[in-house]
Amino acid sequence: MMARRRMGAALLVLFLGCLAKALEVPLDLPQPPTITHQSPKDYIIDPRESIIIHCEAKGKPHPSFSWTRNGTHFDIDLEPKVTMRPRSGTLVIDISGEKAEQYEGVYQCTARNEHGTAISNNIVIRQSRSPLWSKERNEPIIVQEGVFLVLQCRPPAGLPPPIVFWMDNNFQKIPQSSRVSQALNGDLYFSNVLKEDSRNDYICYARFPHTQTIQQKQPITVRVLNLDAINETMAAFYSDTDLFSEAPVDDRKPSFLIPSDPSNSKMVLRGQVLELECIAEGLPTPEISWMKVSGDFPAKRTSFLHFQKTLRIVNVSESDAGDYRCTARNRLGSVHHTIHVMVKAAPYWIGSPPRNLVLAPRETGILICRANGTPKPSITWAMNGIPIQNAPKDPSRKVEDDTIVFTEVQTGSSAVYQCNISNEYGYLLANAFVNVLSEPPRVLTPGNKVYKVIRNSRALMDCSSFGSPIPKITWFKDSRSSVLDGDPYIIHDNGTLEIHVAQAHNSGKYTCVARNSLGTYENHVYLEVKEPTRILKQPEYKMVQRGKSVVFECKVKHDPSLIPTMTWLKDEGELPDDERFIVDSDSLTITDVTESDEGVYTCIMNTTLDHDSAGAELTVVEATPTPAVVYERPDPPTDLELTDKRERSVQLTWTPGDEHNSPIQAFLIQYEDSLHQRGQWRNLTEVSGTKTTARLKLSPYVHYIFRVLALNAVGFSHPSSPSRSYKTNPAAPDENPTGVQGFGTEHNNLVISWKPLTSVQANGPGLQYKVMWRQKEVDKEWMSMIVANVSKFVVSGTPTFVLYELKVQALNAYGPGPEPAIAHGHSGEDLPLAAPENIQVVVLNSTLAEVYWEPVPPKSVRGHLKGYKVYYWREHSLHKHNPHHVEKQILTFSGNHSHGMLPGLHPYSLYTLNIRVYNGKGEGPPSPSQMFETPEGVPGIPSFMRVTNPKLDSLTVEWGPPHEHNGRLTGYTLRYQSVNSSNELGPVEVMALPANETSVTLFNLKYSTRYKFYLSAKTGKGAGPAILQEVVTVMDEAVASRQVDIATQGWFIGLMCAIALLILILLIICFIQRNKGGKYPVKEKEDAHTDPEFQPMKDDDCTFGEYSDSEDHKPLKGSRTPSNGTVKRDDSDDSLVDYGEGGDGQFNEDGSFIGQYSGKSAGREGAGGHESSEAPSPINAMNSLNSFV
Repeated sequence: MMARRRMGAALLVLFLGCLAKALEVPLDLPQPPTITHQSPKDYIIDPRESIIIHCEAKGKPHPSFSWTRNGTHFDIDLEPKVTMRPRSGTLVIDISGEKAEQYEGVYQCTARNEHGTAISNNIVIRQSRSPLWSKERNEPIIVQEGVFLVLQCRPPAGLPPPIVFWMDNNFQKIPQSSRVSQALNGDLYFSNVLKEDSRNDYICYARFPHTQTIQQKQPITVRVLNLDAINETMAAFYSDTDLFSEAPVDDRKPSFLIPSDPSNSKMVLRGQVLELECIAEGLPTPEISWMKVSGDFPAKRTSFLHFQKTLRIVNVSESDAGDYRCTARNRLGSVHHTIHVMVKAAPYWIGSPPRNLVLAPRETGILICRANGTPKPSITWAMNGIPIQNAPKDPSRKVEDDTIVFTEVQTGSSAVYQCNISNEYGYLLANAFVNVLSEPPRVLTPGNKVYKVIRNSRALMDCSSFGSPIPKITWFKDSRSSVLDGDPYIIHDNGTLEIHVAQAHNSGKYTCVARNSLGTYENHVYLEVKEPTRILKQPEYKMVQRGKSVVFECKVKHDPSLIPTMTWLKDEGELPDDERFIVDSDSLTITDVTESDEGVYTCIMNTTLDHDSAGAELTVVEATPTPAVVYERPDPPTDLELTDKRERSVQLTWTPGDEHNSPIQAFLIQYEDSLHQRGQWRNLTEVSGTKTTARLKLSPYVHYIFRVLALNAVGFSHPSSPSRSYKTNPAAPDENPTGVQGFGTEHNNLVISWKPLTSVQANGPGLQYKVMWRQKEVDKEWMSMIVANVSKFVVSGTPTFVLYELKVQALNAYGPGPEPAIAHGHSGEDLPLAAPENIQVVVLNSTLAEVYWEPVPPKSVRGHLKGYKVYYWREHSLHKHNPHHVEKQILTFSGNHSHGMLPGLHPYSLYTLNIRVYNGKGEGPPSPSQMFETPEGVPGIPSFMRVTNPKLDSLTVEWGPPHEHNGRLTGYTLRYQSVNSSNELGPVEVMALPANETSVTLFNLKYSTRYKFYLSAKTGKGAGPAILQEVVTVMDEAVASRQVDIATQGWFIGLMCAIALLILILLIICFIQRNKGGKYPVKEKEDAHTDPEFQPMKDDDCTFGEYSDSEDHKPLKGSRTPSNGTVKRDDSDDSLVDYGEGGDGQFNEDGSFIGQYSGKSAGREGAGGHESSEAPSPINAMNSLNSFV
């Protein structure tokens, strides 16, 4: 019974799945909210930037938004640093001046309207972290050659985890191989060490990608010594005793460093990346290989990294579970390790998430939320964010595990349902609404859309629709005689009409009809089936000599309505950028061919709908000496013959002459009209060089004589001998004169002109013209006159400027020509009668005014309106001192304007203007004059400024008023300041002077000082430009007499000599002390070098003292230049201390970069001759690391 019930439910699900499908509801219809964009579930933020948590949704009406944080309501109004974007749920948190940690937590967005509530995923906000490297001091590592070695990195755990890499002091990547490689944990593994591995700059870097900061570990020094070197070193401390008497390191079979356990297991989630690692030590270096114990590797998803030491499988699936075995092998043996891989899975969708349902009242539908995972996930339902068991009861809703069945839904039962699927590794949350609507059908596809396809290809025409109940779609073509159903038509579930193989007869108009119980909607689209693009003549294989030219032809046929584009490729790449490659419409020419031109050349013809391509190979061979070829013009054609003679055509044939080693490209056919233009040869037509006959089109009433010229690459041949004469019979004209136009030269006439026919166009004797005219829309009958073979006719007594319709017809003794086309023209113009009225002037500023007028009536223009002319002149300045001005100016405004700008006016002036209309004949009467005044402006520059009567501490400044007052002067402003010997300006002194003053005396100035003076005039509008003057006050004679050159004094010369002698004596003493030498015990040296990294150099005795490290805990941010150099001592002072790490004053203990220190470590070179460990420049580090990190 239970099995039968389950079977029935399954059949119901399948049936209802066909009955209802997801629809996109137009936004103008009521609908519950749908979340369209949200931030990722795990959202790591940058603490230096504002936090933006996205939540966007659509719905009708537009939804409102709210948030929870850590499961409780998040009141944005109480958070001054938090804002929500308008018509959006997106939060913007300004963390400037705040700690980002206080905003960490789990956020969830809710979007609701009257039809339902949608919720977002849980968005976990965490701050990115790049902690500092813990303080440490790396002791030098001394190892025997041949043993294995592990250099630990152990970077600080960041969020997200850092990217680790090893570099040296010069920002060069540490070379890696099958012997030396970096493990997944960042440590550097040596399967066996060699002498060349000795160095003092193994530096581990950690790059934190979110904050783009780089930190580094303190450099690690590694010394690789053979047995003899170790014994020699230790003998110095232990009375030459040989402490290491064992034999050198022997070759050995491999053993695993990673993994360390005999066997282990690894768990990986479905869809993630599986990385398994095996690193072995041994001598010689072991080689690593991998195998899957039960099965094969997925070929497209598997790769081997780090010299086969890492097995990587992307997009892991359940089939990747099992045992993986890595084998390390060298010539002494092998070792195996098995890793058991378990694949678990966070929930994932089977098919697709639940889709929105749009149902009409009393319809039935289902929501399916089907997912899988390992372990099997649990499924819970909610409605509008409330668990389904606590939601209001709905008799039309039935929940069955991962399915909700809706039966005979009612209006008002719209809601948003949430499906949550989870297990211990993650969760899926999906929103799907049920929207109960009654809506007549509508078609969403744009109307009259044109679809273009290529013949024999598939055609798809959309009919995207909406309605509730879901509309039924039917299609018709052209006359709508029958429904399109069955071969060759396919109607898809979404309404799209498909023609699997479109043909030309399928072109036409198609009608899509959407119909449900509430109505019908039609939409029309058009299908155009185009001819395919095809290459008719493909490029052919070419073998050419070096230095010659080669031509690849590519002739194409395409649909004439499509625009083609020809592209040539060489070896599937672009053609070389070389002028030797010449691309024409249907060919590719390569001149002066070289060996580098060999390859496959492909022509591709593209249109907007399709393309075709073909290729051929070019082979270049060495040039072989050949006799010189002489190229000449071809010989003229011979044996011209006229056949198939007709009234308007004749057949001409000929025999080509000798080509002279250059193929004939074309034949040019010329003719002479011995009746009308004897002795003049004219070009008639040109044909291909491969033809020897041509059908010639002829005109009536011509006495033709033909000749032919041949053309090759050198040039044209001489003309052939003329053919026999062929006379065509006269006929009525085939055409009428062109260029018919009408115009007037006087106010009461109309001149009709045209371009006469040529003698050939006349078609017969007695050529005349019938000239016809009438007033447009006034006269019904045509006036006409037959005139001789002239080019114009004058009609007198016409009204002024009236529009006429014109015709000119050719006729001869054999009849009239065809009906002529109608042209238009006006009779003559006269001067305008009226003047513009209602003149108004708006003064915008002291130099610009705008004038307005009322245009004259069109009839008063009596001609073509050309425009208006504004005459204006300056009567005089409003300043009493300025003279009278009368300078007329004219501004022309083309076209039918009613206002214009008058620029360049003089401030504070009286102007007069009038306006006249003008046409092709001239100007009309002026309008009444209009006067206007311009306001004050700033004055011009003072006419002059000079400084007189300079004394020790005073001088007089004189000036003249500006030539252009531009208003009433209200005064002057004098500014002045001193200038010292280095051209630095002193403070500015300002004096306001009355308008009637033209001089002023300044007192209390400094003697022998340069001054700058600036003088400007002022009106009520402001100050004008300043005039500049510089002057120097008089020098005090007493001071001048005391200025003596110190370098010429005897006491100064003696003092300099004494100082030079003293410096020489000190240098000699230092040199003697330097060469005395001396020894001191090893113990004292060791004490002096207890911590060279924290002993800066003293200036007095070149030893190291203490300093305070003020740069701790700074990550790699700025740029510092490292010091470079090492202080050395005598070779006799040897100690184990010399194998210790050299002082490095460029790093804090946490590995971050700091500035340059003044001192260096005094560490000496040991037996291996090590160098000083110095920190590199972070700027170079960033540039170098970006190339491979």
